Amino acid sequence: MATLAPAPSGRARPAQSWLWRLQQLVANYLPLLLMAMLASGTWWLVKHTPVPEEATQAPPPRHEPDYQMRNFELQRMGGDGRLRARIEGAALRHYPDTDTLEIDQIHLRSYSADGSWVLASARRAVANADASEIQLYGDVEVKRYEAQQADSPQAAAKLDIRGEFLQAFVNREQLRSHLPVQLRHGGTTVQALGFEYDHLNGRLSFQGRTTANLAAKGGSQAKAKP
Repeated sequence: MATLAPAPSGRARPAQSWLWRLQQLVANYLPLLLMAMLASGTWWLVKHTPVPEEATQAPPPRHEPDYQMRNFELQRMGGDGRLRARIEGAALRHYPDTDTLEIDQIHLRSYSADGSWVLASARRAVANADASEIQLYGDVEVKRYEAQQADSPQAAAKLDIRGEFLQAFVNREQLRSHLPVQLRHGGTTVQALGFEYDHLNGRLSFQGRTTANLAAKGGSQAKAKP
């Protein structure tokens, strides 16, 4: 005997409740929401965490030498391979914050392209890194010799400068001072409150009150004031 299957009901399956759908949505996206909340919390924590003062502002460099030398000798060569300057001293200190050299009991010998040369000495000196600019302090003495004098300190200097301060530009072959100096050139002695000497252009100028003793013919002397 055949059995008859029940006829399909015409009633629609009840729709899922909105609360159930909300629970499913939250369950699906809950890991993503937790990760977003964790990232936001970490960002807020980093932003509001106090930073130590030394980490935000680097301390200024201290004026302390990073290397020192004693009883040294330095040589500076020109582009043509010839010796341009030789510096000797009792002590040398290099300061990295200013990239300068400080020298005690300096003795400098500088050679010009025309063969003339200069001897300079002082109690102390401050120079830039390549020693192309040097400031001399205390018992400064500078002597310039002609090329034919064969590098002999015993020969008479063409120009003799003495004072308590002098600034030398080795490459430009210039000397200057804003403090009183005494200059001797031949038989002439000049006392000045300051001066500038440009060897390449052959120019010598004085500042302030200047007096000069001029050697006249026959051994007599004449005094001159500006």
